[in-house]
Formats: sequence, C-alpha cells, structure tokens
Amino acid sequence: MKLQKNMKLIVKFLLIIFLFQPAPGTAQQHKYDIYGYVKYMFSTTKMPAVTQRLNDHLLHARINTRWYPTPNLTGAVEFRLRGFYGGSVKYMPGFSEWIKDNYEYSNLDAQLWKSGSSLGYAQIDRLNLDYTAGNLQITAGRQRIAWGTALVWNVTDLFNPKSILDFDYEEKPGSDALRAQFYTGAVAKIEAVFKPGKSRYTRTVAGLWSFNKAGYDFFVIAGVKNNRKVLGGAWAGDIAGAGFRGEFIFSEAPEKSKTAAFPLPAMFGGSLTAGTKSTTHFVLSGDYTFSNSFYIHSELLFNSNGKKKNAGLFYYQAQQIGMLSPARWSLFQEFTYDITPLVRGSVFGIFNPNDRSIVVLPSVTWSAATNLDMLLIGFLTSGDRFTEFGEFGNSLFIRFKYSF
Repeated sequence: MKLQKNMKLIVKFLLIIFLFQPAPGTAQQHKYDIYGYVKYMFSTTKMPAVTQRLNDHLLHARINTRWYPTPNLTGAVEFRLRGFYGGSVKYMPGFSEWIKDNYEYSNLDAQLWKSGSSLGYAQIDRLNLDYTAGNLQITAGRQRIAWGTALVWNVTDLFNPKSILDFDYEEKPGSDALRAQFYTGAVAKIEAVFKPGKSRYTRTVAGLWSFNKAGYDFFVIAGVKNNRKVLGGAWAGDIAGAGFRGEFIFSEAPEKSKTAAFPLPAMFGGSLTAGTKSTTHFVLSGDYTFSNSFYIHSELLFNSNGKKKNAGLFYYQAQQIGMLSPARWSLFQEFTYDITPLVRGSVFGIFNPNDRSIVVLPSVTWSAATNLDMLLIGFLTSGDRFTEFGEFGNSLFIRFKYSF
C-alpha cells in the first residue's frame, strides 16, 4: 500500500512536467525552459549525542521548468530529488522526517525508497502561475516570498524563514500562497499576500509598502501571522560606500498562536511558544568590499523572547513560531577574499554572547570548469551542553555541483 501511494505521487510529478511541455508544432507560440543542477556531497560528522562518526553521501538533482504560453503568463514547476546513503540514515532517529519541508495542504512529495542505510526522497517546492498586466503582477501557488533586506537573518520574512546554516539549499522553501504586487515606481510597490491555513492559527495575511527616500530603500509591513498581529519595517542603503541594512518587527504574544510546544521541564526556562508578552525582533547589518576583493560583513540579531540559557533545547519551538534563532542575542561575522579569479576563500561564524557557544564555517570555492564548482566547507562548533551550538558537533563537507 505504501509503495503504491509513493508510485502515485511519482506519476503526478511526471504528469505535471508533461503538461508543461509545449504542444508539438507550436514552438513559436509556446516557449518551454528547463534548467537545474546535479550535486554530489560527501560529509563526515562527529556529534556528542551519537557514538558513531557519521559518514554520508548525498546525490542531489534539481529540475526547474518554465512555461510561457502568452507574454503575460508564466508557469513554473521546480522539484528536487535526493538520495542519501550513510550513517545519518542508519543511526539518526527520525532522519526521514527531518529532511522534509512540510506544507499544510499537500507536501507534493514521495519517499522513493528506504533501506537500512539508504533513503530516496523527492519533493516539489515550486508550483505556480504568474500573471502580469502593466504594473500588476499576480502569482498563485507554491512560490518563494522573500521579505527582508538583511543578508543573514530576515525577521520580516513572514513566509519563508530559513537558517543560513542550511547552506546546501540555496533556493530555500516556498509557500502555498496568493500574491499580488502593484508597482508604483521603479523601486516602489504595494504588495499583498494571503497564505491560507486550515484554521486562523496557521494562516498568514500581510501587506507591504516599499519606497525609496534619500537614497535608501524602505518598506513597512503589517498583517496577521498565525493569529498574531505583526508590524515591522526594513531599510537598505549605504554609509560612505558600506552597505547598511536593518529590519524590525513587533508581534503579539506567542500564546495567541496556540502552538503546542515541545514539552520541557520548567527548570530549563519555560517555553518560547507560550509567552504572554508581545515580542520585538530586530537585525542590524553592515558590509563592505575593498578594492582588492576582500569582503567583510557583520550582523546582529535580537529576540526579546529569546533564551539566555539552554538555548539549544528550544530549536524546535523556535521553528514552530518562525524564529530564526532561539537565543536572545546572536552575532554574525564573515570575511571573504578572492584568492584567484577562480578560487574564493571565506569564513563566517555565529556567536551567542549569553552562553558563549559558537559555530564557525570556513570554506573554499573553486570554479573548476564551466558550470562545474567544488566547495570544501567545515562546520566547527564549541559550547557546553544545552547551549545553542554545543550539541551540533563538527563536520567536514566536500561538494561538487554541475549546473545545466
């Protein structure tokens, strides 16, 4: 029965792709594009909570399609196929659920196979129609809605909050939503988005107004997310050639969402999802590129309801209510330099000043050939038990990516 269900989902994938193919003999009236990439990644990880070293292999293919039936209408289907083999599948409980991006109405996914050390998984993360008429643009379906100006943490992103530590998912998840944008100028627009839910505790409706003033791009947002009223804004500009960005958002008390928190003993500091006070979140960001390609980037994140102690225990709760970190304060620092025209070195880190845990990711990217890149990246952590990064362990990744 389970295999039959998965096969039906796979057939749906193939049917959708087939329907987006241009009809024979109509190449002039219909345009169809397909592009994507194939990646292979090896990783080795040692985690405090797992006795075995986890050696893993990931084969990842992404297929993006576009259909242009008229000059005003565009259809998009994008999905990714991933095959996992190694210690994480074998030894980590719940690994098959952890790799998913869950959607309320339909995940449009299929577990292709599962054995003791191997797992295959496919999911559609973009499926939408986009219509434009003059200054009006309407998009319906699964889509990426990225609100925010900061480069690491976007507290104003009501629809697709995602951690920078998930470096292998460049596209980030989409949302099942209806979006309307009306452009009032070259860099100004009014936007409204409705993300339906099965109850008022899971739906989001919000509006955005963006404009330019004194050389800065500004926007303000207002809406209701998961039964909590929200109000926020952001800006992006520069000071003496250095980028300067910021975001802020105010939300009603988390308890209004009635989110069932993952139970924790009171001795660990209560719950993020049951707070009775309104919350404030803000980000400050600055970056600068020198003439020799050396790049420096700093960001600061503040969550008024974030935890000063035992932050590592609250990751799941933070995800439930869309917080980008369970910590009260987070500091980000990045340095990047082009060693040669084809080789770039980079290192960034996130530091929790309250519990003094830290994660550092040094990396080297090599453009080995046309459309072929290699990435070598480390994932190094330090911290006591229950701190934000103390249980992450240390990892090394090597990835090859071919784009087509």
